[in-house]
Amino acid sequence: MTVLDTRALNRATLARQLLLDRADVPVLDAVAHLGGLQAQEPQEPFVGLWSRLRAFDPAVLSDLLTGRRVVRTHLMRRTVHLLTADDALAWRARHDTMLRQRVLGTYRRELAGTDLDELAAAGRAVMADGEPRSMTELARALAERWPAPGTRALGEMLVAALVPMAQLPPRGLWRTKAGVRNVLLSSWLGREIAPPSPDGSDPVGQALVRRYLAAFGPAASADLRAWCGLAGLPAAVAAIREELVTFRDERGRELLDLPDAPRPDPDTPAPVRFLPAFDNAILGYHDRTRIIDDAHRGLSVTGARVVLVDGRVAATWSVTAGTVLVTPLRRFSAADRTAVAEQGRELASFLSDNDSDRVQIAGSPH
Repeated sequence: MTVLDTRALNRATLARQLLLDRADVPVLDAVAHLGGLQAQEPQEPFVGLWSRLRAFDPAVLSDLLTGRRVVRTHLMRRTVHLLTADDALAWRARHDTMLRQRVLGTYRRELAGTDLDELAAAGRAVMADGEPRSMTELARALAERWPAPGTRALGEMLVAALVPMAQLPPRGLWRTKAGVRNVLLSSWLGREIAPPSPDGSDPVGQALVRRYLAAFGPAASADLRAWCGLAGLPAAVAAIREELVTFRDERGRELLDLPDAPRPDPDTPAPVRFLPAFDNAILGYHDRTRIIDDAHRGLSVTGARVVLVDGRVAATWSVTAGTVLVTPLRRFSAADRTAVAEQGRELASFLSDNDSDRVQIAGSPH
């Protein structure tokens, strides 16, 4: 079986994630291809798409949100994702059990003895009037009936797990700060959530496997699980295994892939890319060594924004007073500093609407 080394996996990831070459595709198609973008920090998806698309116009993404063609909702790993409306409706029911389990993992003591099906029905009844509500407002509406769990546990179980919600604009619009206001996902999108397959098959799970590999492959089953948070996909993988090709990584893990998906030459040059906080190009794997060193793995879960140099995480970045500040994690060559500075100036210009192209790169660590 062919062994793919770390650099080969890196280049495949960059190609699938639209980070090897910026893509000329519509914003909606990019969101669909990527299987959504992690979006608990509302402005971060704009940087993620700017790094992936040529001539990205952030107003287009805002229009897709207000036009209800993309939506902010809790889904993979119980985190807020920006998804196409079609994917949100098709995938939500498949994630129901996982979402309940993850909230219970945090609030098992507080929610002990609570009939979650009864709570879900009551939550849907409150939201049926179409009035947008914050998590706290919804929890308080039911707190008299369920006083024991407390507002936080009750609210998170309702909003993140039991009642499929959409977070309404202006939350998530370009350069807009707004609190979270929730409405029923089906009400906002004007369509019902697709129910589970009645015959016990798992077409949604199989679609998730294919879509994951298209955007993240080649990858192991553990990587797939890390991306979506679902434990019950082995049967879906088995059902489509004949469609797939297999490789091994240098540790001997079996890697699955779509036969015709891009696997570029490992020597393909990789341009500098600035990634937003919690980008799925990093979080979408259990084994993240294809793109980030183990020594820096913690950055991917603390909300650090990172810079890819030669396809790997090599720096963090932030913005202060219109200036992009870059802090290297390793020694930069002169060519590295030049390439990072050039891309940093473009990012500063994007973020400031061409008002600033300032970038500062700190000294390399010893």
